[in-house]
Amino acid sequence: MTDEIFGLSGRTAVITGGGGALGGAMAQALSERGAAVALLDLRESAASEAAGRLTATGGRAIGVACDVLEDASLASAADTVVGEFGRVDILVNAAGGNAPAATTSKETAEPGDVLDKPGGSRLFFDLGTADLRRILDLNLLGTLLPCRAFGRIMAEHGGGSIVNISSMTASRPLTKVVAYSAAKAGVSNFTQWLATHLAPLHIRVNAIAPGFFLTEQNRFLLTDEKTRGLTARGRAVIAHTPMGRFGAPRDLAGTLVWLASDASSFVTGAVIPVDGGFSAYSGV
Repeated sequence: MTDEIFGLSGRTAVITGGGGALGGAMAQALSERGAAVALLDLRESAASEAAGRLTATGGRAIGVACDVLEDASLASAADTVVGEFGRVDILVNAAGGNAPAATTSKETAEPGDVLDKPGGSRLFFDLGTADLRRILDLNLLGTLLPCRAFGRIMAEHGGGSIVNISSMTASRPLTKVVAYSAAKAGVSNFTQWLATHLAPLHIRVNAIAPGFFLTEQNRFLLTDEKTRGLTARGRAVIAHTPMGRFGAPRDLAGTLVWLASDASSFVTGAVIPVDGGFSAYSGV
Protein backbone atom coordinates (compact mmCIF):
# COMPACT_ATOMS: atom_id res chain seq x y z
CA MET A 1 0.00 0.00 0.00
CA THR A 2 2.83 2.41 0.87
CA ASP A 3 4.56 1.95 -2.48
CA GLU A 4 1.26 2.36 -4.28
CA ILE A 5 0.19 5.68 -2.77
CA PHE A 6 3.67 7.22 -2.49
CA GLY A 7 5.00 5.87 -5.79
CA LEU A 8 5.65 8.24 -8.70
CA SER A 9 6.50 5.81 -11.47
CA GLY A 10 5.23 6.96 -14.86
CA ARG A 11 5.06 10.60 -13.77
CA THR A 12 7.15 13.57 -14.83
CA ALA A 13 8.31 16.22 -12.38
CA VAL A 14 9.63 19.67 -13.22
CA ILE A 15 11.76 21.41 -10.59
CA THR A 16 12.75 25.04 -10.97
CA GLY A 17 15.98 25.97 -9.25
CA GLY A 18 16.97 22.35 -9.73
CA GLY A 19 20.66 23.17 -9.84
CA GLY A 20 20.67 24.43 -6.24
CA ALA A 21 21.21 22.42 -3.07
CA LEU A 22 17.55 22.29 -2.02
CA GLY A 23 16.21 21.88 -5.56
CA GLY A 24 18.67 19.11 -6.28
CA ALA A 25 17.76 17.26 -3.10
CA MET A 26 14.07 17.50 -3.95
CA ALA A 27 14.75 16.24 -7.46
CA GLN A 28 16.57 13.25 -5.99
CA ALA A 29 13.65 12.49 -3.67
CA LEU A 30 11.20 12.41 -6.57
CA SER A 31 13.56 10.40 -8.75
CA GLU A 32 13.96 7.80 -6.03
CA ARG A 33 10.18 7.29 -6.05
CA GLY A 34 10.25 6.63 -9.80
CA ALA A 35 9.49 10.01 -11.38
CA ALA A 36 11.24 11.25 -14.50
CA VAL A 37 12.70 14.62 -13.55
CA ALA A 38 13.42 17.81 -15.48
CA LEU A 39 15.71 20.12 -13.53
CA LEU A 40 15.39 23.76 -14.60
CA ASP A 41 17.95 26.34 -13.64
CA LEU A 42 19.22 29.69 -14.86
CA ARG A 43 22.65 28.06 -14.92
CA GLU A 44 22.52 25.34 -17.54
CA SER A 45 25.71 23.71 -16.24
CA ALA A 46 24.27 23.38 -12.73
CA ALA A 47 21.05 21.85 -14.07
CA SER A 48 22.94 19.38 -16.25
CA GLU A 49 25.29 18.37 -13.42
CA ALA A 50 22.36 17.74 -11.08
CA ALA A 51 20.55 15.72 -13.75
CA GLY A 52 23.73 13.73 -14.36
CA ARG A 53 23.86 12.69 -10.72
CA LEU A 54 20.36 11.24 -11.05
CA THR A 55 20.98 9.40 -14.30
CA ALA A 56 24.20 7.97 -12.84
CA THR A 57 22.11 6.11 -10.28
CA GLY A 58 19.55 4.84 -12.79
CA GLY A 59 17.08 7.72 -12.83
CA ARG A 60 15.57 9.47 -15.82
CA ALA A 61 16.49 13.15 -15.75
CA ILE A 62 17.40 16.10 -17.95
CA GLY A 63 18.83 19.51 -17.18
CA VAL A 64 17.23 22.48 -18.89
CA ALA A 65 18.36 26.11 -18.94
CA CYS A 66 15.46 28.33 -17.91
CA ASP A 67 14.84 31.85 -16.62
CA VAL A 68 11.68 31.61 -14.52
CA LEU A 69 11.00 35.32 -15.07
CA GLU A 70 10.92 35.10 -18.87
CA ASP A 71 7.84 33.76 -20.65
CA ALA A 72 9.80 32.73 -23.76
CA SER A 73 12.33 30.82 -21.68
CA LEU A 74 9.58 29.02 -19.78
CA ALA A 75 7.78 28.15 -23.03
CA SER A 76 10.99 26.75 -24.48
CA ALA A 77 11.65 24.71 -21.35
CA ALA A 78 8.10 23.37 -21.39
CA ASP A 79 8.51 22.28 -25.02
CA THR A 80 11.76 20.53 -24.12
CA VAL A 81 10.22 18.68 -21.18
CA VAL A 82 7.14 17.56 -23.11
CA GLY A 83 9.31 16.57 -26.06
CA GLU A 84 11.47 14.40 -23.81
CA PHE A 85 8.89 12.94 -21.40
CA GLY A 86 5.51 13.59 -23.06
CA ARG A 87 3.77 15.20 -20.09
CA VAL A 88 4.11 17.10 -16.81
CA ASP A 89 2.48 15.75 -13.64
CA ILE A 90 4.40 17.54 -10.87
CA LEU A 91 5.82 21.05 -10.61
CA VAL A 92 8.08 22.09 -7.74
CA ASN A 93 8.90 25.80 -7.60
CA ALA A 94 12.26 25.76 -5.83
CA ALA A 95 13.75 28.80 -7.59
CA GLY A 96 14.10 31.72 -5.18
CA GLY A 97 16.36 33.24 -2.57
CA ASN A 98 17.57 36.46 -1.00
CA ALA A 99 20.53 38.81 -1.44
CA PRO A 100 22.46 41.17 0.88
CA ALA A 101 21.53 44.21 -1.21
CA ALA A 102 17.84 43.70 -0.39
CA THR A 103 18.52 43.12 3.31
CA THR A 104 18.81 45.72 6.06
CA SER A 105 21.94 45.72 8.21
CA LYS A 106 19.99 46.22 11.44
CA GLU A 107 16.86 44.61 12.81
CA THR A 108 15.31 47.93 13.84
CA ALA A 109 15.91 51.54 12.84
CA GLU A 110 16.82 53.97 15.62
CA PRO A 111 16.51 57.77 15.43
CA GLY A 112 20.30 58.15 15.40
CA ASP A 113 20.56 55.89 12.36
CA VAL A 114 18.39 58.28 10.37
CA LEU A 115 19.88 61.53 11.61
CA ASP A 116 23.56 60.60 11.87
CA LYS A 117 23.62 58.03 9.05
CA PRO A 118 26.55 55.99 10.39
CA GLY A 119 28.72 54.55 7.66
CA GLY A 120 27.89 51.06 6.52
CA SER A 121 24.39 50.97 7.98
CA ARG A 122 21.61 49.98 5.62
CA LEU A 123 18.06 50.80 6.66
CA PHE A 124 14.85 50.16 4.77
CA PHE A 125 15.11 53.69 3.37
CA ASP A 126 18.50 52.87 1.84
CA LEU A 127 17.53 49.76 -0.10
CA GLY A 128 17.54 50.21 -3.86
CA THR A 129 14.38 49.76 -5.88
CA ALA A 130 16.09 47.48 -8.37
CA ASP A 131 17.40 45.24 -5.58
CA LEU A 132 13.99 45.02 -3.93
CA ARG A 133 12.27 44.30 -7.23
CA ARG A 134 14.78 41.57 -8.06
CA ILE A 135 14.01 39.61 -4.88
CA LEU A 136 10.26 40.22 -5.07
CA ASP A 137 10.17 39.09 -8.69
CA LEU A 138 12.42 36.07 -8.20
CA ASN A 139 10.39 34.65 -5.33
CA LEU A 140 6.82 35.64 -6.26
CA LEU A 141 6.72 36.02 -10.04
CA GLY A 142 9.29 33.23 -10.23
CA THR A 143 6.64 30.99 -8.67
CA LEU A 144 3.57 32.38 -10.44
CA LEU A 145 4.92 32.24 -14.00
CA PRO A 146 6.04 28.58 -13.93
CA CYS A 147 2.64 27.66 -12.45
CA ARG A 148 1.02 29.28 -15.46
CA ALA A 149 3.36 27.67 -18.00
CA PHE A 150 3.34 24.12 -16.62
CA GLY A 151 -0.11 24.22 -15.02
CA ARG A 152 -1.62 24.57 -18.49
CA ILE A 153 0.11 21.34 -19.55
CA MET A 154 -1.23 19.59 -16.45
CA ALA A 155 -4.73 20.82 -17.23
CA GLU A 156 -4.50 19.48 -20.77
CA HIS A 157 -3.51 16.06 -19.42
CA GLY A 158 -6.17 15.87 -16.70
CA GLY A 159 -4.47 17.01 -13.51
CA GLY A 160 -1.33 17.15 -11.43
CA SER A 161 0.33 18.46 -8.31
CA ILE A 162 2.07 21.81 -7.82
CA VAL A 163 4.32 22.31 -4.80
CA ASN A 164 5.47 25.86 -4.10
CA ILE A 165 8.21 26.79 -1.65
CA SER A 166 7.14 29.35 0.94
CA SER A 167 9.04 30.14 4.15
CA MET A 168 8.72 30.66 7.88
CA THR A 169 8.93 34.37 7.15
CA ALA A 170 5.61 34.27 5.28
CA SER A 171 3.61 33.97 8.50
CA ARG A 172 6.07 35.40 11.05
CA PRO A 173 8.02 38.19 9.32
CA LEU A 174 11.72 37.94 10.01
CA THR A 175 13.75 41.07 10.59
CA LYS A 176 16.15 42.37 7.91
CA VAL A 177 14.80 40.34 4.96
CA VAL A 178 12.08 42.78 3.89
CA ALA A 179 11.62 41.87 0.21
CA TYR A 180 12.04 38.15 0.82
CA SER A 181 9.46 38.21 3.62
CA ALA A 182 6.91 40.08 1.51
CA ALA A 183 7.46 37.81 -1.47
CA LYS A 184 7.11 34.58 0.51
CA ALA A 185 3.91 35.86 2.13
CA GLY A 186 2.71 36.34 -1.42
CA VAL A 187 3.68 32.78 -2.29
CA SER A 188 1.56 31.38 0.55
CA ASN A 189 -1.40 33.53 -0.44
CA PHE A 190 -1.00 32.65 -4.11
CA THR A 191 -0.82 28.94 -3.25
CA GLN A 192 -4.24 29.08 -1.62
CA TRP A 193 -5.70 31.20 -4.41
CA LEU A 194 -4.43 28.89 -7.14
CA ALA A 195 -5.55 25.77 -5.25
CA THR A 196 -9.12 27.07 -5.37
CA HIS A 197 -8.89 28.19 -8.99
CA LEU A 198 -7.51 24.90 -10.30
CA ALA A 199 -9.40 22.40 -8.13
CA PRO A 200 -12.03 21.66 -10.82
CA LEU A 201 -9.17 20.76 -13.18
CA HIS A 202 -7.86 18.14 -10.71
CA ILE A 203 -4.68 20.12 -10.08
CA ARG A 204 -3.69 20.28 -6.42
CA VAL A 205 -1.59 23.23 -5.24
CA ASN A 206 0.25 23.19 -1.91
CA ALA A 207 3.38 24.69 -0.42
CA ILE A 208 6.19 23.71 1.88
CA ALA A 209 7.36 26.37 4.35
CA PRO A 210 10.93 25.43 5.29
CA GLY A 211 12.45 26.60 8.51
CA PHE A 212 16.12 27.53 8.55
CA PHE A 213 18.27 25.67 6.05
CA LEU A 214 21.82 26.86 5.38
CA THR A 215 22.00 27.91 1.73
CA GLU A 216 24.27 30.20 -0.25
CA GLN A 217 21.54 32.87 -0.13
CA ASN A 218 21.26 33.04 3.66
CA ARG A 219 24.69 31.90 4.84
CA PHE A 220 25.80 35.54 5.21
CA LEU A 221 23.07 36.08 7.81
CA LEU A 222 23.58 32.92 9.85
CA THR A 223 27.29 32.19 9.85
CA ASP A 224 30.39 34.28 10.49
CA GLU A 225 32.92 33.81 7.71
CA LYS A 226 35.81 34.92 9.90
CA THR A 227 35.13 32.82 12.99
CA ARG A 228 33.43 29.95 11.12
CA GLY A 229 30.80 30.01 13.85
CA LEU A 230 27.24 31.26 14.02
CA THR A 231 26.26 34.91 13.98
CA ALA A 232 24.04 36.26 16.75
CA ARG A 233 21.12 35.72 14.37
CA GLY A 234 22.19 32.13 13.73
CA ARG A 235 22.39 31.44 17.45
CA ALA A 236 18.94 32.98 17.95
CA VAL A 237 17.51 30.71 15.26
CA ILE A 238 18.90 27.59 16.91
CA ALA A 239 17.66 28.78 20.31
CA HIS A 240 14.15 29.11 18.87
CA THR A 241 14.19 25.78 17.03
CA PRO A 242 13.14 23.01 19.43
CA MET A 243 15.00 20.36 17.44
CA GLY A 244 18.20 22.39 17.95
CA ARG A 245 19.66 22.39 14.44
CA PHE A 246 19.36 23.80 10.94
CA GLY A 247 17.49 21.79 8.37
CA ALA A 248 19.31 19.54 5.90
CA PRO A 249 18.13 19.33 2.27
CA ARG A 250 16.91 15.76 2.69
CA ASP A 251 14.60 16.89 5.49
CA LEU A 252 12.25 18.17 2.77
CA ALA A 253 12.02 14.82 0.99
CA GLY A 254 9.20 13.16 2.91
CA THR A 255 6.84 16.12 2.81
CA LEU A 256 7.57 16.72 -0.86
CA VAL A 257 6.89 13.11 -1.87
CA TRP A 258 3.68 13.15 0.16
CA LEU A 259 2.43 16.31 -1.56
CA ALA A 260 3.49 15.13 -5.02
CA SER A 261 1.94 11.68 -4.72
CA ASP A 262 -1.52 10.18 -4.32
CA ALA A 263 -0.89 9.97 -0.58
CA SER A 264 -2.16 13.57 -0.37
CA SER A 265 -4.96 13.21 -2.91
CA PHE A 266 -7.42 15.23 -0.76
CA VAL A 267 -4.93 17.91 0.25
CA THR A 268 -4.86 21.25 -1.56
CA GLY A 269 -4.28 24.84 -0.48
CA ALA A 270 -2.10 23.76 2.45
CA VAL A 271 1.17 25.35 3.55
CA ILE A 272 3.15 22.73 5.46
CA PRO A 273 5.94 23.82 7.86
CA VAL A 274 9.13 21.78 7.80
CA ASP A 275 10.96 23.74 10.45
CA GLY A 276 12.14 21.64 13.38
CA GLY A 277 9.38 23.15 15.51
CA PHE A 278 10.33 26.81 14.94
CA SER A 279 6.72 27.87 14.24
CA ALA A 280 5.46 26.03 17.33
CA TYR A 281 7.82 27.70 19.82
CA SER A 282 6.82 31.02 21.38
CA GLY A 283 10.28 31.73 22.75
CA VAL A 284 9.36 31.13 26.40
